[in-house]
Amino acid sequence: MRYIFFLFLALGFTACNLEQEIELELPVVDNVTVVECYLQPGEPYNLLLSRTAGYFEPFPTEEAEFIQDLLVTGATVRIIRGEEVIELEEGFFLNPIAQKFFNYGSNEIVPEDYDSDFQLEITTADGQTITAQTRILEPVPIDSVVVQFNGPDTLGRALMYLTDDMTEANFYRNMLHEGSLDSIPDFSFPINDEVVDEGTIVFGTNYSYAVGDTIFHSLFHIESAYYDFLVSLSNAVGSNGNPFAQPGGIISNVEGEDAIGIFTGFSADRVMTIVEE
Repeated sequence: MRYIFFLFLALGFTACNLEQEIELELPVVDNVTVVECYLQPGEPYNLLLSRTAGYFEPFPTEEAEFIQDLLVTGATVRIIRGEEVIELEEGFFLNPIAQKFFNYGSNEIVPEDYDSDFQLEITTADGQTITAQTRILEPVPIDSVVVQFNGPDTLGRALMYLTDDMTEANFYRNMLHEGSLDSIPDFSFPINDEVVDEGTIVFGTNYSYAVGDTIFHSLFHIESAYYDFLVSLSNAVGSNGNPFAQPGGIISNVEGEDAIGIFTGFSADRVMTIVEE
C-alpha cells in the first residue's frame, strides 16, 4: 500500500493529464458460513445462518433474490443445555427490538440460567459441522440515570451510572434509544472495564434531549468473546472501501472449517427515563 501511495504523489507532481493503469492482484477468498446467535433470558432461541458474498460479485437487482442467495437452508441446528436439547426450525423470525432477522428459531424461551454452559451444534446440508459454546452472564444493574441541563431553555443530557466489580474483568455494551426500543439507537458501543480506574462508570450523552422526551438506557453484560467480535466488526466496517486501510478480520468464537460468527449469551438491565427539568 505504501508503494501505491508514493505512486499517487509522483503522478501529482508530474503532468495532471498523465494516466497509468495499475493492475492489482487481489486474493481469491472463498465464501464462508456466518453464524449469529444471541441468548438472552426471556427471549426465544433464534439464529441467523448465512454465507458471505464476494466483494466484486454482481449485485442482484431483486432484494428478495439477494437475501435468499445469502441464507443457508436445510441445516440441522441444536442448542444443548445440560440434558436439554432445543431444536431450531427453519423459518422467518423477527426481533423488532434488536432489529434483527433470523432464519432458524424455536418457541422455547431462553432460561435465566447463569451457571450452565450452552452448546451450539450445526450440521449444514452439505455436511459442514459448526460448534460453539457460551454462558449467559448475570446482569449488572444500572445505579441511576441523571438528566442535566446547561441552562434555562436548553436541551438536556443524560448520565447513566453503574458500579463495576473491579476484582474481575467485565465487558459491557451500552445502548440508548429515544422514543421507543424498536427505533434506531442513538448510540451503541462496547466497553472494556480495563479503561476504568474506579468502580463507578459513567456514560454520558450530548445535550440532545428536550423536556418530555423518553429515553431508554440498556446495559448489556457481555462476554469477552462478544466484545472482541463487536470491536473487530466495527474495525472491518471502518476499513471497508478504504484502499489505504488494513483489511479488518472478524474475531469469531465459532469452530468449523470455513465458518465465522458469534454464539454468545448476555443479560441486560434497562431504565426508561422521561426527561424533566
